Amino acid sequence: MSELIVSRAGVEAGRSARLGLWSAALIAASFVVFTVCFVAIALRPPLFVWTNLADYAAYAGERSQLFQHLARASMLVFGPLLVVTVICVHDLVPPADRVFVRIAAAFASVFAALTGLHYFLQLTAVRFGVLHGELEGLGQVVQANPYSAVSAVNMLGWTLFLGLASLFLAPVFAGDRLARAVRWALIANGVCCLLGGVGYVLDIVWLVLVTVDFGMGAAVLAASVLMAVWFRRHDESYDASHDAIA
Repeated sequence: MSELIVSRAGVEAGRSARLGLWSAALIAASFVVFTVCFVAIALRPPLFVWTNLADYAAYAGERSQLFQHLARASMLVFGPLLVVTVICVHDLVPPADRVFVRIAAAFASVFAALTGLHYFLQLTAVRFGVLHGELEGLGQVVQANPYSAVSAVNMLGWTLFLGLASLFLAPVFAGDRLARAVRWALIANGVCCLLGGVGYVLDIVWLVLVTVDFGMGAAVLAASVLMAVWFRRHDESYDASHDAIA
């Protein structure tokens, strides 16, 4: 009976490790896609600087928005993938550490909801409005307006809730060099996100650029790649233990 219980626990942990591996790898892929799109947009001048909604509609109507849409789609899927990744970590850490993972999962879920709402609006309501010339009411919804209500909601997700999720998840990664590397990447991300929130509230553009656009992006990419390796090692260890029991 004890061997059966151990075997079942190993199967469940193995599934969490494999699911975590795929979700972490897809997070890394989504940030690679976002980075490529970000660079492609920057290399296709002129860049749009917000003036008013009519100017934005004219700009978007004259130029392909393919890279913008791909970037938003990649960030739309990041939120759900993050929630899956955090939940998978929960099953692979000691019971004493799981309270931190549950808190991180709660913050990650709020992050996914806030940012998902933002990017879905850009890909649907804003895109449809610009295509059909229905601009009324889009001023506080369009992402291009840095002072819009939806931009504030988006930044709340990226700064406060992603930052807290990262900081609460970080302590559970301890032990070998790989786990410590994941921990420090998460801490770096949490600090960058929270500092970006301060910069956004105080309207310090350069601070938001450095912490959110560059610091957070690099930290999340590093953390996701390292976590994929961490999940892979757990998957291999559970496979080995299952073979030994069999």
